[in-house]
Amino acid sequence: MVLEGLGKSLRNALGRISGATSVDEQLIKDVVKDLQRALLQADVNVQLVLGLTKRIETRALEEKPPAGKSPKEHVIGIIYEELVSLLDNGEGLQMKPQVIMMVGLYGQGKTTTTGKLANLFNKKGFRVGLIAADVYRPAAYDQLRQLGEKVGVEVYGEPGEKDAPAIVRRGMEHFKDRKVIIIDTSGRHALEDDLIKEIKDIAAVAKPDERFLVLDSQVGQQAGPQAEAFHNAVGVTGVVLTKMDGTAKGGGAISAVAKTNARIVCIGVGEHIRDLEPFKADKFISRLLGMGDISALVDMAKDGYEGSEQELQDVGRKMMSGKFTLRDMYQQMEAMNKMGPLKKIMSMIPGMSKMEDKVDFEESQQRLARYRHIMDSMTLEEQEDPSIIKSSRVQRIAAGSGTSVQDVRELLKQFNQSRKAIKGMMGNRRMRKQMMKQMGVSDMDLDSMKE
Repeated sequence: MVLEGLGKSLRNALGRISGATSVDEQLIKDVVKDLQRALLQADVNVQLVLGLTKRIETRALEEKPPAGKSPKEHVIGIIYEELVSLLDNGEGLQMKPQVIMMVGLYGQGKTTTTGKLANLFNKKGFRVGLIAADVYRPAAYDQLRQLGEKVGVEVYGEPGEKDAPAIVRRGMEHFKDRKVIIIDTSGRHALEDDLIKEIKDIAAVAKPDERFLVLDSQVGQQAGPQAEAFHNAVGVTGVVLTKMDGTAKGGGAISAVAKTNARIVCIGVGEHIRDLEPFKADKFISRLLGMGDISALVDMAKDGYEGSEQELQDVGRKMMSGKFTLRDMYQQMEAMNKMGPLKKIMSMIPGMSKMEDKVDFEESQQRLARYRHIMDSMTLEEQEDPSIIKSSRVQRIAAGSGTSVQDVRELLKQFNQSRKAIKGMMGNRRMRKQMMKQMGVSDMDLDSMKE
């Protein structure tokens, strides 16, 4: 998970509020200290941390909860709002026809990010073309070509040619019918004059709508000065932070870039081609605080779900109304199997982040596989109405799936517990509102499903 340590510390601070009998001045001061410690350990700038926590303390002590909101919910809401405000730098990645030029120093993950970005647009139905304009690194063209083949996107390049602007000019002509063109440019070990000139010459040819700077988040707070230097040189319009899954300095990088008023468009969260996420401050903070990100979960599920988008949304509504069946659960598990590691998926489910230390993710993945085999051995009637599955049916299903009677009963118990847990989450007003907003579900939608 992105910034796992910071997320855990922030959730512990919120847990102090949730577990308190009342909200008083001492509790607020203790929580503020916890927040300061968590953010400083994540490499966030000291002055930013002090300013943020001072605002939280002042608002929590002086503002009265609005009608219908408890003091605990109000303080948690203030923390959420202020953290979002710290990182909110405008609209992230815009999914529309455009020309994007990728810039950055060596070793930041620029070429890999170019392939990941192409995959994002390709999945959204855009016809994408990649131009290999890194003429100095010998393996750059081959690397981009391999990435292009992996995601089904054509790559234009001229191995051996050293005139990068000329390559881009011919590449733009070659891809004139493409909706999205992404240009991978050369890097350097430092921002040198010849690099600046080459980027400016390429920009003059391509007239890009966006200039994305790729930065390794391991540089921490130094990401800010680097972003500013590149912006002054070539007019950066957005920043992509890579390696956000494996560094304690990610908080410093995000906050430093945000402080420069640069627009963070995406964050890299793993080595897989799909591990690039459009950055939105509200959803990012929501996941850190354990509130989940149901809409991102739905987006991920679409790639692994065989039904229509409307059918997938209907399954989500069934979950939230408590009316979903084993068949719905099976469809969700099939999609989850193609979505990536279970730990990443759990971070998107409201309230599940607190379970991270208690879950053996490898064993859980194996259990999910057993559950799918068990449900494959059920009739459609049994999947739609699990209450009819009594002793004789349990034995038949176990024999047909190559599992034990205990495994079948465990699945049925897990299904009933999941349904109860979702009902419990929907009974929490703050969490209910958050989930409904992210799913695009209204009270009327849920009421109609309960009838």
